[in-house]
Amino acid sequence: MIALLDREPQTYQGQFGEFTIDKRDRLEVIIYRGGLVVAAASFAIASNLFFAQGEAALPAITPLFALFSAGLGVSLYFIHIYMKALHRVLQGFWLIGTIATIAIAFSSNEPLALYIYDHPLTLFGTGFTFAALTGIFFKEAFCFNRMETKILTPIVPLLLLGHMTGIIPVEMEQALLGIWTIGFSVFAIRKMIQEIDPDIGDKSVFTYLKQQGNG
Repeated sequence: MIALLDREPQTYQGQFGEFTIDKRDRLEVIIYRGGLVVAAASFAIASNLFFAQGEAALPAITPLFALFSAGLGVSLYFIHIYMKALHRVLQGFWLIGTIATIAIAFSSNEPLALYIYDHPLTLFGTGFTFAALTGIFFKEAFCFNRMETKILTPIVPLLLLGHMTGIIPVEMEQALLGIWTIGFSVFAIRKMIQEIDPDIGDKSVFTYLKQQGNG
């Protein structure tokens, strides 16, 4: 990892001119990916505990969700997205979801996961966190054509909306959760071994959009 940061700055030809990727750019990508790994690991541990122990695992899911949300928040801060407005929307989704989840956790005497499961309409608040995650999946699917993110992009809202409306059987919810867990883990692992520079994108586009007042 240190060797990646010590690499010489690299100049590329972009759509709107030359741009240089330096140590700071690469550090931001590493932090972005690290946040994703924390989020994916927390999500996978929580899901596997639930599948293995059922309701007995519910109290442990609350701190794991907090770790998941923190990792996601870090990633959303350092993610490279051309449109600044879209970046702010995803960060806003995360913030709304975080505030709503904290409010639910402090107002309920039940474990967080159980309360949300038994009260699907709470996903109108907490669900914003997962909307932000879906935004990352969509961005990665669009930029890198990753199969797992193409699958995850529709699965996450399908599972949440299906639970909110009650139209998806419990068995299907568990199957979708399993696919989500596996897909998210595969995505995080593949991000850690991906070349750093492509994740930064074409910085000349960022410069152009900034000059146009859209970045």
